[in-house]
Amino acid sequence: MEKTVFYLKTCGTNKKIMAELNLEDWTHREIKSQAISETELETMHQLAGSYDALFSKRSQEIKKRAIDVKNLSEEDKKQLILSHYSFLKRPVFVDGNTIFIGSDKKTVEAVSSRL
Repeated sequence: MEKTVFYLKTCGTNKKIMAELNLEDWTHREIKSQAISETELETMHQLAGSYDALFSKRSQEIKKRAIDVKNLSEEDKKQLILSHYSFLKRPVFVDGNTIFIGSDKKTVEAVSSRL
């Protein structure tokens, strides 16, 4: 997977980050309208080292589904990410063999320095 950013267009934080970065030569994947595939998720998992790193503990679906996050296995997290876009921590930047996950300042700075 070369230079792909997975994001949510309705998320203000994602919009702000995307506007700050020069991502003209990147493939943009809006995860609500075009869900990630199991193959894409497997690639992200290999780069990230775990589904936990990719799993958003802030998803509103956690409350709706009464999910006990502390007792989720890696396989549970994988299935949840595949079942609903909001379980993927975002944005996710994949550049060859490097992955950047989330919106914290250090991650955005790391992506920016990579551009």
